[in-house]
Amino acid sequence: MAQLLETTRVPATARASSAAGRPAYQAYLILYAGFVALPILAGLDKFFHLLVNWDQYVAPVVTQIIPVTGHAFMLAVGVIEIAAGVLVAVRPRIGAFVVVLWLWGIIVNLLLVHGFYDVALRDFGLSLGALALARLSQDFKHPMAGSTTHGSLPNRSY
Repeated sequence: MAQLLETTRVPATARASSAAGRPAYQAYLILYAGFVALPILAGLDKFFHLLVNWDQYVAPVVTQIIPVTGHAFMLAVGVIEIAAGVLVAVRPRIGAFVVVLWLWGIIVNLLLVHGFYDVALRDFGLSLGALALARLSQDFKHPMAGSTTHGSLPNRSY
């Protein structure tokens, strides 16, 4: 009986490759890569304005409450977005929830600025993706954690 059980064990490398082939794990990796790269890129662009003039998205009430200019506020936003992307990279279970909350804050800001409701709706969709990453990160180990044979194994069986 013990010999029968021994022959049916699957090597760790085979388990890792089977986890990598699972659609849920592939979705996790796609969301992970996106929510690492995109906040960092958007945060960097707050300093260069290559994509858009980000200052236009600051609700007037923000500059009335916080004693800084809209541009200075967006520079701080850029730093926070870069930090959020790095946090997702190193601690996706925590970082993804931070991104969800951050996006909800952006949505509130955009709802206070007339004319950007479409962007608020898009950001709500992004927040759902970040929430999906947060949930998936509960089932999968960090892509860069540990050895290559165990880094992609699910945290628990299904």
